[in-house]
Amino acid sequence: MIKRRISTELTEMLDSMPAVALLGPRQVGKTTLALEIAERRPSIYLDLESDADRARLAEPELYLAEHQDKLVILDEVHRLPNLFQNLRGLIDRGRRGGRKVGRFLLLGSASIDLMRQSGETLAGRIAYLEMHPIDGLEVGAAELGPLWVRGGFPDSFLSASDRASQRWRLDFIRTYLERDIP
Repeated sequence: MIKRRISTELTEMLDSMPAVALLGPRQVGKTTLALEIAERRPSIYLDLESDADRARLAEPELYLAEHQDKLVILDEVHRLPNLFQNLRGLIDRGRRGGRKVGRFLLLGSASIDLMRQSGETLAGRIAYLEMHPIDGLEVGAAELGPLWVRGGFPDSFLSASDRASQRWRLDFIRTYLERDIP
């Protein structure tokens, strides 16, 4: 496991803001980092690409109020754009009740959409942090060559071979073009 430099900054932001949006490209390590943070504090993780997790949020205020004492991690939060209004109310009620920081960690790869959706309703309640692929400061000197060849996406960089890394990158590009480019 590679220690990501952004981890400390994310923890500090969660300790000072009610909500933090961790943005960045798909497969850059946002979920992995969020789950590492979840191991260090009471948390609940919801993947909004999962039908079961979206169903848990059929009544979002009721469900999230039950977990007001935990960090709620909402992965792919742009899948439920109407949720931002509920988050605003929960954050405001939490502030009045003394729970001012560390309520929600929002993960998303659709950075522009997420910033627009959240900025409209969560102004002053949310901080944004951009996550990038692994860089040279996150690996040792001996790993700079492989980082240069394989790139900084964790699955590509940590592949068992250069060939497997190349296959991952080709598949990633194909998926990106098919899924994310209209």
